[in-house]
Amino acid sequence: MINNMLKKRLRIIINKSTLSKLFFLLFSDLIVFSFLCIISNLIMNQRFGVHFFVISFSIIIFKISILIIFNIHKIILTYFGLPDMFKILAVSLGSSIVVWSILEILYHTTSIGIVNLEIEVAVLVAISEVFLLISVRFVKRVSAIVFGLSGRTKPTLIVGAGSGARLVYDEINNNPQLEYRVVAFIDDDPDKIGRRLLGKKVHGPIKNVHEILNKHKIEDVIIAIAAISSERLHEIIKVFEHEKVRLKKIPSIAGTKANEKMGITDFSLEELLNRETVSFDTSEITSFLTDKVVLITGAGGSIGSELSYQVLSHKPKKIILLDIYENGVYDVEQTIKRKIASNPAFSGIEYKTIIASTYNKERIENIFAEYKPQVVYHAAAYKHVPLMEDNPQEAIRTNVLGTYNVAEMANKYKTQKMIFVSTDKAVRPTNVMGATKRFAEMILSYFKTISVSTAYSSVRFGNVLGSSGSAIPLFEKQIQEGGPVTITDPNIIRYFMTIPEAVSLILQCSVYAKSGEIFVLDMGEPIKVVTIAENLIKQAGYIPHEDIKIKIIGLRPGEKLYEELLVDIEKATKTDNKKIYIESNEEKQSLDCEMRTILSALTITDNDEVRKIIQSVVTDFKCNVRFHN
Repeated sequence: MINNMLKKRLRIIINKSTLSKLFFLLFSDLIVFSFLCIISNLIMNQRFGVHFFVISFSIIIFKISILIIFNIHKIILTYFGLPDMFKILAVSLGSSIVVWSILEILYHTTSIGIVNLEIEVAVLVAISEVFLLISVRFVKRVSAIVFGLSGRTKPTLIVGAGSGARLVYDEINNNPQLEYRVVAFIDDDPDKIGRRLLGKKVHGPIKNVHEILNKHKIEDVIIAIAAISSERLHEIIKVFEHEKVRLKKIPSIAGTKANEKMGITDFSLEELLNRETVSFDTSEITSFLTDKVVLITGAGGSIGSELSYQVLSHKPKKIILLDIYENGVYDVEQTIKRKIASNPAFSGIEYKTIIASTYNKERIENIFAEYKPQVVYHAAAYKHVPLMEDNPQEAIRTNVLGTYNVAEMANKYKTQKMIFVSTDKAVRPTNVMGATKRFAEMILSYFKTISVSTAYSSVRFGNVLGSSGSAIPLFEKQIQEGGPVTITDPNIIRYFMTIPEAVSLILQCSVYAKSGEIFVLDMGEPIKVVTIAENLIKQAGYIPHEDIKIKIIGLRPGEKLYEELLVDIEKATKTDNKKIYIESNEEKQSLDCEMRTILSALTITDNDEVRKIIQSVVTDFKCNVRFHN
């Protein structure tokens, strides 16, 4: 039986990747056991005859076999610790008792010349065996730490001196690919401050970190407090706001499940910006979208793609992905395809990808006639402010005419709800993009008055972190190229939210929509764009204004210094979600004259004249400055 178990264990542990380590351990254990046999024989003043070699060989084979059977050779030496030591202690002492008992029995029952092994010698040998077996394995970890630290180039401070800090310290020491060199800990606990953890001093409190960072020339700070509230986390981040260090974290403080693998990761930009994530009631959204045919225009864009994925999660009957840009919507289609194939809950959900432009009225009508969507999320639009200043005709064609065509077909084919994705730039617009988006809101307000079957609503929100066309990807590219990072104005501020938040807002508002509303999210405090640039530079490992310069280039044509979300927040109405407001919106009883006026600009080549035409129908459009193209 032992022979079969031994063969089984050998088959498991002997492979190309472990053969060298196995040989090292077997050779080391062979030396240990041989050494102990010789020592015990010398202590007992015995000769080295045939009986000694036969008995010693038998004991060595038995001992090594027992170690293999109990997986002692499979212990990962780099992570060798206290539980492994106890296992070796138990196996070694147990096998020593067996060996001593067999020798005693043979000594008293046979006459083959076996020497009586005194109990004192047996105990001494057993203790020595445990010590040597542990030492052989522990030296591997010690050498890995000693030699590994010699290559560590980044002085690192760990925030926290508890269980999370110990895990991070072990991860750093045991992973040769990490370049962190832990020089100290810092904590707010008075009982820990001034003491030592894992050989390093615990400083504190955290608010006094500046002196420690300078003294040790810290480059990286790892926040390793396992159980921490989001409020406390943001307080700690605030302490390091003006320090020239890179902030890292362990997953558990970012909502990761406790059984997930420990690791050291970067903070996301929204975490560094101290934005509170807005939550939504997904059960209402699921009830609304389940088994419906949903059309998403602009499905290949940043908002449209996330809309597609979130709509899928609510189990519609069919998703229609519409976009003029084939590459973007193709990627979305492939992701949808994989999600449906890999999740049984999505079984039976249909999807269709359509390449079309919303300003092609005949094509849009054919799509509505064939698929008869029950819900439409209209995200197709031109959104890039400077480009639309130079190409106002195209902003009108897509943002105005495209929206009108979709709204008209939604009414004709009795779509239940049409939700238009608007922008904060539609509030008292100062650029063509914002003005055309404002006119699109007016289009929905008009169709609300004439439609008896379709509810039309707009959703207005600020800048989206990471979306295509936003400043964040530009900053990241400029940092990769060594700078400078270009900021239009040091005082420019913007409201920001994540793409998933923006899309959840759209979906939640589609539940609330009755018709004619403009939904607005309470996005908290606006953020300076220069602060975002500085955080991105620090996270890339550079010092803002020193390693990577920040260059002020002046406001671009049509760009505001401050963005607005609500025209008059005092007149806004709250919804069941305390973060979502409804702005009062004037109904448009007629839009024929305005549509003819604004569409007349499509044939005009002078951009200044086009802006004047837009201003004539969007009266709060401020375009007093003459732009030269």
